[in-house]
Amino acid sequence: MNINMTLIGQMIAFAIFVGFCIKFVWPPISNALHERQKKIADGLDAASRASRDLELAEEQAGETLRESKDQAAEILEQAHKRSSQMIEEARDQARQEGERMIAQAKSEIDQEVNRAKEDLRVQVSRLAIVGAERILEASIDEKKHGKLVDKLANEL
Repeated sequence: MNINMTLIGQMIAFAIFVGFCIKFVWPPISNALHERQKKIADGLDAASRASRDLELAEEQAGETLRESKDQAAEILEQAHKRSSQMIEEARDQARQEGERMIAQAKSEIDQEVNRAKEDLRVQVSRLAIVGAERILEASIDEKKHGKLVDKLANEL
């Protein structure tokens, strides 16, 4: 065997192999590499978008939290105002009820005083009649002298 011929045969076989690889093997590998590169770029873009979305979501969550705190503070303030208002209303009602009870008690006392005065007038008039009977030693008839007794009772 001739070494030159073997080398030439190997070169031709190698050239055919390289041609076959360039025509049939290299395009799928190249396509796979391009697809893989595209997927990696898309993944990096998605990660970047996700990072931006996360930052936006964190900002929105912070804003929502601040708004919630403000609303909670406002609700607490309204509750304090309402409780103060309710306390004032209760005080006013209690004051009015106390004044009403005092007025009612004064009215009852006045009625009792008037009744006591009337009882005293009656008793005094009876005493006056008894005293006058003893002084005059005569019987004074209440029915006959009723007007005189009433006048005497009213004067007392």
